[in-house]
Amino acid sequence: VQLQASGGGLVQAGDSLRLSCAASGLSFSNYRMAWFRQAPGKEREFVATISGRGGRSYYADSVQGRFTISRDNANNVVYLQMNSLKPEDTAVYHCAARYSTTWPTNPTTDAMGYWGKGTQVTVSS
Repeated sequence: VQLQASGGGLVQAGDSLRLSCAASGLSFSNYRMAWFRQAPGKEREFVATISGRGGRSYYADSVQGRFTISRDNANNVVYLQMNSLKPEDTAVYHCAARYSTTWPTNPTTDAMGYWGKGTQVTVSS
């Protein structure tokens, strides 16, 4: 299984970015996908997750209403649309996958089966 995140960059506060994560080596629609982020000196934190068929999603309070997670199961890609970016959104963003046919009790869990290398997002004030 390979997960390749892309789309990060340097933007100003208030700008938007769309991250992509291309997955290979797995039956994509059977995997719940998630985005996590890690800022320098901080622990990794949950950002958003989406069910295998895309019918259910969940967001961290800090990004609710600004970020949208979506997926394209035909092309094995999960996206994270980030609007109204803030300096505190600066972090390395990682996508992750977990085989799952049910929605977890705790959708923020980082007990994911596969992780990709991250993409850097830097938001200047």
